[in-house]
Amino acid sequence: MKKRTKGVILALFCALTVLPASAQFNLKKAIGGATKAVQAATLTDAQMASYVKESVDWMDKNNPVLPEDDPYTIRLRKLTEGIKDADGIPLNFKVYNVTDVNAFACPDGSVRVFSSLMDIMDDDELMGIIGHEIGHVLKRHSKNAFRTQLLTGALKDAVASTGGKAAALTESQLGTLGESFINAKYSQKQENEADNCGYDFLKTHGRNPWGMVMAFEKFQKMENSSGAKSSYFSKMFSSHPETSARIKNMTKRCEKDGLKRPESAASKK
Repeated sequence: MKKRTKGVILALFCALTVLPASAQFNLKKAIGGATKAVQAATLTDAQMASYVKESVDWMDKNNPVLPEDDPYTIRLRKLTEGIKDADGIPLNFKVYNVTDVNAFACPDGSVRVFSSLMDIMDDDELMGIIGHEIGHVLKRHSKNAFRTQLLTGALKDAVASTGGKAAALTESQLGTLGESFINAKYSQKQENEADNCGYDFLKTHGRNPWGMVMAFEKFQKMENSSGAKSSYFSKMFSSHPETSARIKNMTKRCEKDGLKRPESAASKK
């Protein structure tokens, strides 16, 4: 791949000798852009990790993170007790005290849950969502999406690294990357993969995957009753038939494994 790219750039360079001045200027710009794209595309895992950490740190700084003694954080700590890593990726959990209904997981294992989501989900449902988000990390969906974000728009110049050192990002660029984590949308195939991977993760860690089914059902019911989609629902589901198929698939897996469906918080009252 590198050899081919070098050959293209060399051909462009040779072409400069026979083009008029105005055309040469535009071609030089194209060569510069191609060089930056090559540099960005060859980002090392260490550079990617650095960008991810910087972005996560920025989000934690610019969002209201609830302290350890807050009831939301205490609940999350209890639910995730003993869940330390995902296939060697260390996990860390925090609660953002915001009104949006959302949750996301970053390539470095940082899982962020919004307090408003915790308000509407019981413990099993919340763990189902967390398992699904960790599934995106395990399948490297979040990492690939982050890389794509780095290589688009104004960030192209920022990630054109030199001397093996990643370029510094501006506050605006960090904000853009943070938004890409929060609002990441995956393909239906990726969502299905995260469902199944999250199912396995929950089961392995002694959690009941039925919670994932119950959470999906709750989101679907909320949309049907109000006509308004939460941001999390919009991220995860693109159509009713597909949502129903995902629920059906997870239900079949639970039943095949002989798992008992927990009572919902509402039915316990």
